[in-house]
Amino acid sequence: MSASFHEVRFPLRLSLSVSGGPARRTDIVNLSNGHESRNQRWRDSRRSYDAGSAVRSVADLYELMAFFEARGGQLYGFRFRDPVDFKSCGPLAEPAAGDQWIATGDGATTGFQLIKTYGDGAASWTRTIRKPVVDSVKVAVDGVAASGFSVDAASGVVTFASPPANGAAIFAGYEFDVPVRFDIDRIDINMKAFNAGSVPSVPLVEVKP
Repeated sequence: MSASFHEVRFPLRLSLSVSGGPARRTDIVNLSNGHESRNQRWRDSRRSYDAGSAVRSVADLYELMAFFEARGGQLYGFRFRDPVDFKSCGPLAEPAAGDQWIATGDGATTGFQLIKTYGDGAASWTRTIRKPVVDSVKVAVDGVAASGFSVDAASGVVTFASPPANGAAIFAGYEFDVPVRFDIDRIDINMKAFNAGSVPSVPLVEVKP
């Protein structure tokens, strides 16, 4: 991902008003007996957004256009902060070291991938977090805050100076971005329509490794 990805964030002021969220792909077949068969085509969800909904002024439009040009349209991916889901916890809470279980130590491994689990009593889904905000990452090992670790901002891997003990529960709290790219190579701007309240559609789509 690194060769075609810029480690820069979409303007935060604009991202707060962007529309969009996760999408899944499910095949549904209606059977002759009135029942239905459902098949999950995607194991993981894929997020998509429309940045056009964030544009409120000509200044916003110019900032969006300049960012688009710097990315070469669809050519380079970039970081985007989801306006709702950007923490290891809920959007109104502050990340804490005990938020998310990420691994169990084996006494030898030093690198562990950040993950986030969404679940309830019926099922759960685990999401790989590849674009953490490094300064926000907090880690605990067996309930004790850890300090001897580093975080790769480009991959989301936490590396300890010394391997956690065998059986040690490793937890983390963090903020993170979504890796996305523009899903168009052209932005159509009609100033007459824009001044009348119509904004251009500027779709963003999550980049999968």
